[in-house]
Amino acid sequence: MSRRLQSRPRLHSRNRPQAAAEPPPAPEPTPAAEPDPHPPSDEEREPGDWRPSRPASPPQRPDDISEGSEATVRPNRPEPTSRYANLNYWKARRVTFYRNGDPFHPGVEFRFKPGRDLASMDALLDRLSERLELPRGARFIFGMDGDRKYRLEELEDGASYVVSSYKTFKAASYGKKNGMWYGGTSGVVSGTGGGWSRAGTRKQSVAESDAPPPGGGKPASGRVIRIINNMDHSIQCRVLLNLRTTQPFEEVLEDLGQVLKMSGAKRMYTITGQEVRSFSQLRNEFADVETFYLGSVIVAPALTPGVSAPILPIESPIRRSRSRANVAAAPASEDMRGRRARSKSRPRVLYAPEGEIVRNSDYTLLEVLKEEPIRVTIRGLRRTFYPPIHHAPIDNSPPEKKMQLDWVYGYRGADSRRNLWVLPTGELLYYVAAVAVMYDRDEESQRHYTGHTEDIQCMELHPSRELVASGQRAGRGRRAQAHVRIWSTDTLQTLHVFGMAEFEAGVAAVAFSQLNGGSYVLAVDAGRESILSVWQWQWGHLLGKVATLQEELTGAAFHPLDDNLLITHGKGHLTFWNRRKDGFFERTDIIKPPSRTHVTALQFEQDGDVVTADSDGFITIYSVDSDGAYFVRMEFEAHIKGISSLVMLSEGTLISGGEKDRKIAAWDSLQNYKRITETKLPESAGGVRSIYPQRPGRNDGNLYVGTTRNNIMEGSLQRRFNQVLFGHYKQLIGLAVHPDDEMFATAGHDKNIALWKGHKLVFATQVGYECVSLAWHPGGGALAAGSTEGHLVVLNADAGAHVATLRVCGSPLNTLQYNSAGDTLAIGSQNGSIYLFRVSRDGFSYKKSNKIRGAQPLVQLDWSLDGNYLQTVTADYDLAFWDIKALSPEKSPIAMKDVKWSTYNSTVGFLVSGMWNNRFYPMTTLISTASRSAAHDLLISGDTDGYLRLFRYPCASPKAEYNETKVYSGALYCARFLFNDRCMVSAGGQDAALMLWELVDD
Repeated sequence: MSRRLQSRPRLHSRNRPQAAAEPPPAPEPTPAAEPDPHPPSDEEREPGDWRPSRPASPPQRPDDISEGSEATVRPNRPEPTSRYANLNYWKARRVTFYRNGDPFHPGVEFRFKPGRDLASMDALLDRLSERLELPRGARFIFGMDGDRKYRLEELEDGASYVVSSYKTFKAASYGKKNGMWYGGTSGVVSGTGGGWSRAGTRKQSVAESDAPPPGGGKPASGRVIRIINNMDHSIQCRVLLNLRTTQPFEEVLEDLGQVLKMSGAKRMYTITGQEVRSFSQLRNEFADVETFYLGSVIVAPALTPGVSAPILPIESPIRRSRSRANVAAAPASEDMRGRRARSKSRPRVLYAPEGEIVRNSDYTLLEVLKEEPIRVTIRGLRRTFYPPIHHAPIDNSPPEKKMQLDWVYGYRGADSRRNLWVLPTGELLYYVAAVAVMYDRDEESQRHYTGHTEDIQCMELHPSRELVASGQRAGRGRRAQAHVRIWSTDTLQTLHVFGMAEFEAGVAAVAFSQLNGGSYVLAVDAGRESILSVWQWQWGHLLGKVATLQEELTGAAFHPLDDNLLITHGKGHLTFWNRRKDGFFERTDIIKPPSRTHVTALQFEQDGDVVTADSDGFITIYSVDSDGAYFVRMEFEAHIKGISSLVMLSEGTLISGGEKDRKIAAWDSLQNYKRITETKLPESAGGVRSIYPQRPGRNDGNLYVGTTRNNIMEGSLQRRFNQVLFGHYKQLIGLAVHPDDEMFATAGHDKNIALWKGHKLVFATQVGYECVSLAWHPGGGALAAGSTEGHLVVLNADAGAHVATLRVCGSPLNTLQYNSAGDTLAIGSQNGSIYLFRVSRDGFSYKKSNKIRGAQPLVQLDWSLDGNYLQTVTADYDLAFWDIKALSPEKSPIAMKDVKWSTYNSTVGFLVSGMWNNRFYPMTTLISTASRSAAHDLLISGDTDGYLRLFRYPCASPKAEYNETKVYSGALYCARFLFNDRCMVSAGGQDAALMLWELVDD
């Protein structure tokens, strides 16, 4: 029996997956090879590591073959020529892979047979992505000379290669660490009869992954080790041990013993029986050992060959795990073998339950990995996030709060036309993003119609001024199709919806008929053919449609004296359409290509003559002769360059607004359009976009004017115009909330920094740079903004006065944040570096202190509570950590898993991973912003499709439910909770829309 045991072939040891990747250490002197008492089961073997399924039969001795037996008379037959009889078919290639640019990486050995274990190079790269910690996964394989390998057949047996995420090969002395070389064929692990080399038998430990780079850096501060109860080997777990703790080593052993259900753990031993007496030995002498045994009495550290060990109350690990041959041949009782078999068959406890965790005030003393890491796929690459030891329970139910739109700031005038009206109640009607806003200046209140799912592109008021027709652009999905809605301004109820699946890209123009009381609605498709359609909206009937074939169609209208006569205008286009009873249209072109005249506005005289304005600043009046032909009755120059708006008042006065010259002029149509008077808007307001009388039907001359810089002004031609609403008119990204008040500030590409309190604008300061980031000093007295040109702009938050401008670098400053104490400002730039500034005088004095170099653009940043660390998110959604004291990147994410963060504005991480790959919505877009509430119970997220979602925090499950709203068509750039968590503010979209949301009970 013993002979059969000795002749049993020795199997390979298996490299078990662990929670964190750890680079192996330098190889220690290995003892003589001996049989592995714990061979891996069939389920534990990896496909790339082939082993025989059963032990080989013992050789037949010559004396067992008798004379005359079949073996002596059987004729020799040729061996079969099957490929399976060729041993070269079963021979696997042994290849060692190193991480690109890391000379301290010990290498990962991999065995495979091309065509059998791995079908292609992509399959190998997928396996290497799991084994190597690379920023974007394994994508390229290079030889040691930098030659790229494209096929599996190019990988030679026993050779070494370099794996990279990028196409650039970095030359380095791979395989060397602390003067000791690692090779693909270096020493064999003790106890394995040929198999994985030491470079492939263990993962990177935290201590080794924290090893300083060649140029210096932060030394190791922690290690992930496996501890095993020497009384019962089935009780084991992996812990992250802080090697810098001030607690005595003996007390740490007692804490470890409690985790392993041991009372009075006094000793720690290596797998070879050597006793560990201090943290220094764990850091230096046993840096390459990852498994340790805990016992309660002194045991022999090692056994001399040929000498039997005395029977001890607790057996030495060397006798329990990797016994030498002569010791194993000594009385190995059936009881020992039974215990060993039980230990092997029982599942290994890698993560301890909650009740077994040692509680300690120093949370970095001993940390048990009680949860599995979460792996999230973002942009086709898998990221791993490690769970903190202590966090709030994860609740996947929807939050008890929901978002209710409270206020919409600004106005959309930068990229739209004819979008300002006054209702009979005196409310201003306009639209921003997908919201129709009714603003009451007297009551300082707003009402909102939120029936649209994408941005509103056009709107028209019914002749009764009680109904509205609005058309939206086309988006993704069935719910986001372009269509037209008819809704009531009184009840905000949707009356009719038509045009689903009829419009290609959106609705470019919409208008009501005048003569029949608004029973007809025309709509123009924003697609390539610009299809004009007429609808009987009460029934949703399509009366007729025709393709105008115009690329840039600006607007359309019914003739006020004929409901079957329609007029469309645009770039090089002015056409009259006469709709016949059979539904067909007769076309009459007044202006047609190749004319460069761009007709921008259209109005009618009381007798039906058509008045047009164009981009050259001319006003033209068209009349009809006795034969029904149209001719130019009059034409004159009214403005310099373009005219954007025309309004015909009831007494015959024509009001025109210039987009470029910012002038508003009045013309008397009864006296051949003699100029009456004119005025000019201030430069800060921008050009004229839309004009509407404050009291329609009254001739008091008071007007509302919407401008190209998203402002609404009020005034008259006899007095100056004052600002009613202010809004950003270019991309709005920077957003910061006050630390202890319901105030927030915004900064955009329009070079404006604005401060808001409630529904009011406190101030808007013009700075000289386009701003992309904003931070509020914890003291509340200073605002810091980062520009696209690398400047830091500091403002006084009380008055908006400029304090200082500092040149930081030549790249955009995408993110910046103060620490909790307010004495340090961290800035993340497009060039990937972190810039640190010392702050004094309550945020009004700055001095550049340090710089930490990085490689990837940074977009989000958070400080730790103690101010010692930063976490950042790159443009590729990689989560990176930075040690502020050591001024170096923190390379071990598992060592940072329990750091407490002052804010959580990062879009990736364990506690926010439920936003990604959520089972309740398709992950067709990317999360562009996220923020945790001050009470740590809610999480807001916004994506590139304009969805705003409210989760519970922490949100770490793909089953997490949420409350959702959508009022943006473009990306949401920023969303933040106000300091008391009662409100939330969001910014983004194509029109720099800024909205305030109230969190109400669901």
